[in-house]
Order: sequence, then structure tokens, then C-alpha cells
Amino acid sequence: FEEGRSDKEILDNLLLPSRYDKRLLPPVTGVLTVNMSVLLLSLASPDESSLKYEVEFLLQQQWFDPRLQYWNKSQYDFLNAIHHHKDVWIPDTYFIMHGDFKDPLIPVHFALRIYRNGTVNYLMRRHLILSCQGALDIFPFDDPQCSFAMESISYELSAIAYVWKNDEATLRKSPSLTTLNAYLIQNQTIPCPTKASWRGNYSCLKVDLIFTRDRAFYFTTVFIPGIILVTSSFITFWLEWNAVPARVMIGVTTMLNFFTTSNGFRSTLPVVSNLTAMNVWDGVCMCFIYASLLEFVCVNYVGRKRPLHNVVYRPGENPVTQRLPAVLSRIGIILATPLGDKKSDGAAPNEIVTCTNCGPNPCTHTANNGCATEVRKKEPPHPIRVAKTIDVIARIIFPTAYAIFLIFFFIHYKGFS
Repeated sequence: FEEGRSDKEILDNLLLPSRYDKRLLPPVTGVLTVNMSVLLLSLASPDESSLKYEVEFLLQQQWFDPRLQYWNKSQYDFLNAIHHHKDVWIPDTYFIMHGDFKDPLIPVHFALRIYRNGTVNYLMRRHLILSCQGALDIFPFDDPQCSFAMESISYELSAIAYVWKNDEATLRKSPSLTTLNAYLIQNQTIPCPTKASWRGNYSCLKVDLIFTRDRAFYFTTVFIPGIILVTSSFITFWLEWNAVPARVMIGVTTMLNFFTTSNGFRSTLPVVSNLTAMNVWDGVCMCFIYASLLEFVCVNYVGRKRPLHNVVYRPGENPVTQRLPAVLSRIGIILATPLGDKKSDGAAPNEIVTCTNCGPNPCTHTANNGCATEVRKKEPPHPIRVAKTIDVIARIIFPTAYAIFLIFFFIHYKGFS
């Protein structure tokens, strides 16, 4: 090839049918080695909860074809054979273990270069939609794993061997790599596991991509709003037991808001039944909110109960200090006393009176030391005091139990890993 001839003329001469047949493998000794390399260009996912990831990359294939050597004084270090690609032998590489191609197979963006020593460099741009596997039982704390593989469709391992160029253990990333809802934490390039097939043994290379999900997104849209709503339902424990409108409004509002938030988020999730972590979160949070409503119902019911007949009230708790039979008994004793002996301010210090709180059997005591002593005995709890005590206990139990649940949940499902 004389100096000054164009690359087109050189290629036309190299690819003459009389000296080059693209249907035949390059005549090399032993197995033809095809060096593979992948350069990541972009990573994307439709949304944070999806198990489909779009990967755009450049696939480089390099092999040696002695029929395409042009040792001469030509000015070209390599020949641009993009317009001669239909006349050049190219490995029949196809993709397995993936979802789909986003762009059509034809036309394909590619570049084809032939170097002086017969090395052929074939560069192809691909855009794959990968169907990934995730541990949905710990969603959204799982790390989806996506895989795809490249294999020769017609040449067995005895004819062609695919190897990773320079024994690269990981994919190369473009300096302008762009990501959208896709957070790649690990990748590896390995040969496919060897297995017997009815088709035969074919050379195969595999790419594993391991993504993670944006923890901050789920904390700001799911967990923190849920924690705020649940703890807001606990505010009712610090309100008065008889503040019915306020306590009902807080309880019902938090319940409805939690349902709305949960349903809105679940509408974006995959329709599967093993979302264990999210089911536990929603179920426990709803139980806490509902339990706070039940606590209010119990407090309101207890506080409005009529007191027992034998309860002696403390000053200021209730205007009624004794039950009606005790009053009638007192009136009967006064009427039985001679009119002259009765004093206007009550019974005499040593007067015998009937006491109503001695038990099932009637008894009498002197007015100055009997019944007065009995009145000071331990009194049954007043319903209002019981209601307030329930609120005080709930102020401790509910927040403590919810805090324990949060710690267990995020540790068990690796929420902070």
C-alpha cells in the first residue's frame, strides 16, 4: 500500500473477496481471543422504588485478524472502517440475563477501527433496561442486584474465548457518568459460571451491578412523617381527661393522615406480598395511633362513671358527702332525741349516733370519736382520679414502647447501614 492512498482505497484492497471472506473466523493459532471492556455512561431508574434500572454503556471488543494487516508506509495508524463494517468479520455477541433494549437494535451506534498490525477495535453503544433482584422483605433497606451477560451465539468455547481486557475486575466509569435515582455501590466483571447446556459450551462474560436505595428519601417521605404522626397522637395524654373535642380531633386526624401518607407511598411500590418491613412499619404505627384512641375512650368512660355509694369524697371533689340512707338515719336519730336536749349545731359530744360506714352490720359510736374516726379511713378511688392516673401511666408507656419499637425496627432491618 503506497503512501498517500486513502483509507478507503486501502480497505477496498484489504477486503477484496478474493483475499478476504467475512464468513470465516480470523486464521489464528488456537482459540480466537476477544478482549471485552465496558465503559459506563449513565445509570437511571424510573423511581426510587423500582426494580428496573437503565444502563447505558460503551462495549469495546478487540481481536486480532491477520488478514487485515497493512505493514507499509501509509500515513494512517488505523483505518476507519465504519462504512465497511458489513464486509468485516465481527463477533456475534448477544446479551443474555437482562430485561430489554431501550433503543432499537438497528441502527446501532458503533465505531470500527483496523490497526496496522491487524488488531480490530469494535466499539458499540448500548442502552439496556435491567430487571433486578431485590430483597423486598427488607425494602427499602435492600440493595438491588442487576446482572447481564455477553455470549457468543454461534461459536463455541473451542473457537472463541471472551476475556475481560487487562483482567479488569470492575467496570470503567466515564468521567461524565450521570445517575438518576440509581446509586451504584459495587460492580464486578466475572466469567459466567460453567454449566452444561444442550446448546453446547459457549464463552460468556457476566457483569454484576449492585445498587442501593436513597435512605434519606425514605426517611423524609415515610419514616419521619410516620414518627411525627404517631407521636402527635400521644399529645392527647397531656390534655384534660374531659377535653373531648380536642382529643377526638387529634386522634382521628392523625389516623386519617397516616392512612393517606401510607396509601400514597404504597401506590408507587411493586405489587408484591412480601414487603415485610413496610407491613410491620404500617401495622405497628397504626396500632399505636388506634391504641391512643382507645385509651381516650377508656379514660372518658371511667371519668364519667357514677361514684360508688360508700365513697366519702374529699373537700372540693363532690358536693354530696354522704349517701341518702345515712342522711335519713341521722334525721331519725335527731327526731328521736328530746327537743330540749337537741342543740342547734348538731349532736352533743357524747351522743350515740348510727354510723353508716362500719360494714354490713349497723353500729353506733359517740359523736366525738366514733364516726369521725371511720370517715378518715382509706377511701375508694374517685373515678376522676382513676382517669387521670390512666393518662399519667399512658404518658410513660406509649412513648417508651414506641421508642423501643423504633430501635428494634431500624436495627433489625439495617436501616442505618
